[in-house]
Amino acid sequence: MSSSAMEIDSQPAKAAATSATNEDGYILPWVEKYRPEYLKDIVGNEDAVSRLETIARDGNLPNIILTGMPGIGKTTSILCLAHDLLGSSYKDAVLELNASDDRGIEVVRSRIKAFAQKKVTLPPGKHKIVILDEADSMTGGAQQALRRTMEIYSNTTRFALACNQSSKIIEPIQSRCAVLRYTKLTDAQVLSRLEEICRMENVSVQSNDEGLEALIFTADGDMRQAINNLQSTHYGFGYVNAENVFKICDQPHPVVVQHMLEHCGKGKVDDAVTLVEQLYDQGYSSLDIITTIFRVTRNYNEMSEQIRLDYLKEIGFTHMRILEGHQSIIQLSGMIAKLCDLAK
Repeated sequence: MSSSAMEIDSQPAKAAATSATNEDGYILPWVEKYRPEYLKDIVGNEDAVSRLETIARDGNLPNIILTGMPGIGKTTSILCLAHDLLGSSYKDAVLELNASDDRGIEVVRSRIKAFAQKKVTLPPGKHKIVILDEADSMTGGAQQALRRTMEIYSNTTRFALACNQSSKIIEPIQSRCAVLRYTKLTDAQVLSRLEEICRMENVSVQSNDEGLEALIFTADGDMRQAINNLQSTHYGFGYVNAENVFKICDQPHPVVVQHMLEHCGKGKVDDAVTLVEQLYDQGYSSLDIITTIFRVTRNYNEMSEQIRLDYLKEIGFTHMRILEGHQSIIQLSGMIAKLCDLAK
């Protein structure tokens, strides 16, 4: 972890609040305020972004599908690509539909078709862009109607689809698109962005980096969540340290889970179960607890590789049962007993 994260003397939350306003006087979330405008400003997924930069430079945009976890820059990449391709007035030539909009077959037949037929003055070789965010939530009928629309208006309009699971996009659309797969951001990439925002907003941060480490742990590669948690902690407490971050995010503290794993390694079933019961009694759901146990175990270096793999396998089975609805403390206690048995 970089030692450059700093303790900055600052006025508490109110001073920063005035700086986070747009020209209309509204307070902007930092996610929007610091959203990149150009492809060169995007953090992470260098291979995918470099392909988009090539497209922006050459101007020959194919239909594309961007797939990956939430919060890692898919929608931002498409908007930056449109900005780089079409200039600052790109919004006239871009139709953006999100999962919050009704996107059944009628929307494809009416709004998307009308936009594709609309005349827009563009530089030679450039196309109008239809952005479909959360495309995997579109109905099957709408996707079937969309594939025909993509063919008919291919001379003037190109489609960019962002989704979490490309398998939910029908095969005929997948075959018409170039697929770019986005991966989780690394801890270093998230850290560099958080440090940059801390400097811009005069955020007071714990000097030994524990506050930023806690933000990175809770985000798990999701840049959007990391920035939102940073802003929430700053406005809630005025100071970003590990304790405040875990209070704001309302997640079990990983140090408690580390102690539990230490007890499991020594075969101390009762002590380990007591720690899990304490988390459960504090109001954390079984899903929150098992998710934190998985993340801590994955990065826990105090055990052999084989034991860690066996632990993760057992934690995975318990996670599956909890997702099926078996959320009592019995599932977690049974998992602890099996982890202690594996350690022997």
